[in-house]
Amino acid sequence: MTKKILIFSSVAMLFIFSGCVNKELVLDAPDVRQSQDNTWAKQTNAEENVDTSDIDNDEPIDMETPTNITVDAPIEKMERVTFPTSEYNKLARTGKGTVKGSIFVRDAYEKRVFGKGTRLYLNPITSYSKQWYSESYIGGYKMEKADSRLFNYLRFTASDAAGNFAFYGVPTGTYYLIGTVKCGSECGYSTPKSIRIATQVSVSGNQVVTKDLSRLED
Repeated sequence: MTKKILIFSSVAMLFIFSGCVNKELVLDAPDVRQSQDNTWAKQTNAEENVDTSDIDNDEPIDMETPTNITVDAPIEKMERVTFPTSEYNKLARTGKGTVKGSIFVRDAYEKRVFGKGTRLYLNPITSYSKQWYSESYIGGYKMEKADSRLFNYLRFTASDAAGNFAFYGVPTGTYYLIGTVKCGSECGYSTPKSIRIATQVSVSGNQVVTKDLSRLED
């Protein structure tokens, strides 16, 4: 009789522990795919946080002179020309050229303040980008938001800690080379200011073009 009780107890205990194991196995596991996706998205957003305000609708933020916006004083933006699809369709999409140099602002004494870790891009010269260059960059007018198709033709890079940059695999063509230098007391400003710089550069074949992006700051 005692043996039967022991056997019955052993079976019961085995059943109980088996039930516990099964209960643990059905617990929801962490969604690894979602976690990985979120991490990837955050990293991508950080890497692609490109300042394209100059071709979108406005100049870089000047923190020294805050803009006061009121209902009675709406911001009027210049209308862009129609996006010239035929011009962009003729542009080469691949290439072997290189554009490299340094980005900096300088004063009358040739003191240089380099754009460290800043984003730069090449914008193909077309009737569309020429309007931006003449009206916004030179003229100072605010522009309407750029056509989203333009971003298929821009090339991006970033400068290093010394302000050096390089674009590789650049197709043959003529571009606006554009970047921004953030400068504060070293430029004589009481608070930091973003200084945009743009110039033209041409590339042909596998040519290596050295072109500094600089501007004299008063």
